[in-house]
Amino acid sequence: MFHTRLTEAATLVQAHLDAVMAPMGDLTVVQAMRYASAGGKRLRAFLVLETARLHGIAPEQAIWPAAAVEALHAYSLVHDDLPCMDDDDLRRGLPTVHIQWDSATAVLAGDALQSLAFELLARSETSPDAAIRADLVLSMARAVGAQGMVRGQALDIAAETAATPLTLDQITALQAGKTGALIEWSACAGPRLAGADPAPLGAYARALGLAFQIADDILDVTGDEQTAGKRLQKDAGAGKATFVSLLGLEGARARATELTEQACAALDPYGEQGDCLRQAARFVISRHS
Repeated sequence: MFHTRLTEAATLVQAHLDAVMAPMGDLTVVQAMRYASAGGKRLRAFLVLETARLHGIAPEQAIWPAAAVEALHAYSLVHDDLPCMDDDDLRRGLPTVHIQWDSATAVLAGDALQSLAFELLARSETSPDAAIRADLVLSMARAVGAQGMVRGQALDIAAETAATPLTLDQITALQAGKTGALIEWSACAGPRLAGADPAPLGAYARALGLAFQIADDILDVTGDEQTAGKRLQKDAGAGKATFVSLLGLEGARARATELTEQACAALDPYGEQGDCLRQAARFVISRHS
């Protein structure tokens, strides 16, 4: 069930992003936007669509915030790959945007994708209720700004030149922003669209997001670059502390499994209807890319 719905989410979001970017023409920056926002697992879009389904929100409405979060995620990857940030030349098995074009194009494409995300959330198709649209915009701004994703990225950059490696608590806090904040926003989008309490899905997503990052750290050590579609073992090469370096490989796997069970337990209020999200949590720690 999960893999089918993940594939469906990827197909729907790609078609939607293609449609909303079609009127933008064929400027180089728009080409770069399309390039950057193509492909990927679309886990965040899946979370939006699935949690919307749990709350009775139609797919034709939920697709707008689902596409928005993927545009936002794409922007973050484009900027994260830049030479002044992580300096990566490979993403999803293809040259990163600044390699395919140049750094200026990558900066502008990322900026435009970020703006597009908020435009999609603000459109009336997202919700006929302006208060709900405003809540989605405000919550995303907080999730991805200096209180969330950007904060995590800034802490990650600072760690590269820190005199001592980060502690486990510090890495956990860093990743709660860098990776976890946008995952949490995605899982809470469904109840926000319905005007419902997002707390159970927020707890689910916080455990899921941390498990996702631990799985990334495990993949960085044990994965295959061709399968992962990106360079691996960069953190170890830079001497940065990770969940694996602090907990050991088996300890990191055990912690990821524990978090997965926490995520699944948070779905108890949804009963069997939460099974697809439970499968998503288990997928996160078993993936190879």
